[in-house]
Amino acid sequence: MTEHTYERHIPLEGAVNFRDLGGYPADGGRHLRWRALFRADGLSQLTEPDRAAVRRLGVATVIDLRSSIEVATGRFPVDDVQVGFHHLPLLDALPDPVRFQAAPGILADHYAEIARDGAPQIAKALAVIADRRSHPVIVHCTAGKDRTGVLVAVLLTLLGVPEEVVVEDYALSGQAMGLLRQRLIDRHPELADVIEQAGELFSATPDTIARLLATLRAEHGSVEAYATAAGTGPEAVERLRTALLE
Repeated sequence: MTEHTYERHIPLEGAVNFRDLGGYPADGGRHLRWRALFRADGLSQLTEPDRAAVRRLGVATVIDLRSSIEVATGRFPVDDVQVGFHHLPLLDALPDPVRFQAAPGILADHYAEIARDGAPQIAKALAVIADRRSHPVIVHCTAGKDRTGVLVAVLLTLLGVPEEVVVEDYALSGQAMGLLRQRLIDRHPELADVIEQAGELFSATPDTIARLLATLRAEHGSVEAYATAAGTGPEAVERLRTALLE
């Protein structure tokens, strides 16, 4: 069998945090399939070379976790790149960035709120991902770190990916946050001071996602029990494993 080498990070001009979730170890000695599931930041600024790159990846489905207000300002170019588009907002509105200025550690509490309030949408997203006909799939939000991070942490845990790997994957987003912050300042110079001071909002420390998983276990007994309560039971989890693991 021919061995294939894939790059996890896929460089794009209009997005800074686009990467492949393939290759991670899971239950039973299996691994996530490469080029089946991607996580990303905002995709409304994709250039023509970016769109060509997405076409080459064969992307069939985009799951947008952003709020309706965010989607109204721009979304994945579905008119130019033909995909199935699912808008499954995990938040009704973005939190006030000032909230993250003087409260270290508040990001983990915010993630727990996303997991609680967005549970039905998380279950819907997992159902889309479990359908092989939807693959390859991109799941994204604005930074590709917070709402996407919550969904991906739940998904990887359900697949049996070790927690240290789930945490490492989350922390990879930290490499893109400096560039993302600067792009936001360039687009919204009137908010430069607020963006500069909201350091917690642009962090991706491993403890943050580990605390989310600990909270889900404390509240439900396990991440699997959380998923069942949200609407993703054992049969749905098995479909996810069949679709994504090899």
